[in-house]
Order: sequence, then structure tokens, then C-alpha cells
Amino acid sequence: MAKPLSPEGQRLKELIDFDKRLYFLVLVLLLLVIRYLTNTFILEAIPNYQELEAKGDFMFFHIFSFANYLWTPFGLLWKFTVIAFLFWVGGFMVGFKVPYKELWQFALVAELVFVFPELIRLLVYLAPDSGVSYLEIQEYRPLSLLQLLGPENIDKQYRYALASINIFEVIYGIVWMYGFHMISRRSMGESALVTLVSYFFPLVIWLTWYVMVYRG
Repeated sequence: MAKPLSPEGQRLKELIDFDKRLYFLVLVLLLLVIRYLTNTFILEAIPNYQELEAKGDFMFFHIFSFANYLWTPFGLLWKFTVIAFLFWVGGFMVGFKVPYKELWQFALVAELVFVFPELIRLLVYLAPDSGVSYLEIQEYRPLSLLQLLGPENIDKQYRYALASINIFEVIYGIVWMYGFHMISRRSMGESALVTLVSYFFPLVIWLTWYVMVYRG
């Protein structure tokens, strides 16, 4: 017999009881708008932007940006699949059998956390002054170790890893702890353990591997 949902789990279940397909569409459109506007501000921060644009110097930038826009929905779907799989395996490793479909759907909901850092970057550089460089906007990662230490003070090899250590990753982990608690109906302590095994431990491995194999 399945354990009853805790009050926290019940509230979370009610909160995310909406059409996930419509939510995914809104999420993709929101990210596309934010990324398009951010790319626009990045270009406008470059001195003599209009002249360089007229000469076609930004052709490759536009090509890569367009490719990124096209990849956004597929990238999200792939991320949800991988994250849900990690939690499914992590739960299995500690003895919990959890429905993969529900984990996948929760990964879709939890992704909202990562909209905020992109939105903050957009708002910070909504009207960039002439002293702001292209790289400064591109490398800005709010509430991260990289931003705290300053990208200009950090070797390129470590920038991605330090940018990935931020408050939003912590919030994402907390959201997943509650999500796994709701889906599995296990205690918060057990759900926290699964979150450490399934998300934070793989994240540390990935960032360590990235730093070790980085070639600037």
C-alpha cells in the first residue's frame, strides 16, 4: 500500500497540476525571447556595431545564435530525459522504485528555476553603457562564484565550473528534493539523499572532468 502524501507533497502536487504541454511551449517561448533580447544587447555593446553589421562581420554570430534558438526545445527535452534518468537511477540505487514518467514531468517543471538567471542577466544589461564589453555580458552569471570572484581574475579553464556553482543550482536541488519527496512519498531526509546522489554528485563529477580536459 502506497504511503499517503505529506502536506508538503500534497501542496506541491496541487501547485504543478497543470497542462505540461502548454507549460513547455510557454517555457520555450520565454527562453527564446530572453536569449534573443540578450544577444541583441550583446551586439549593441560592441563599438561601431552598426558599421560592422552592415559589412556582414556578424554573420557567424547570427548563424550560431539561430542554431541555438532552433536547438532550445530539443536541448530542453534532452536535459529533462537525462535528469529524470539520473533521479530514476539514484532512487533505484538507494532502494526506491519511482515512476520515470513522473520524474520526467517534474524535470520539466523544475527547469523554471534556470529561467531566472537568464532573466536577471537580461535585466542587468537592459541598457548597457559604452564601457560594457561583449565578453562581460556573455560571461555574466548572476549569484555565482565566478561573478563573486570576477571573470577577469579567473583563468578560462575554471570559468565554466565556477559559473555553474551558483545559488540557482542550490535552489534547483531543493526543488528536486521536494519533487522526489512528492513522487516517491519518501521522507525529506531520504529525498535529500537521492538528490545528492542523483544530481549534485554527477554535477561535481562533470565539472571536475571539464576542468581536467579543458584546452583553451
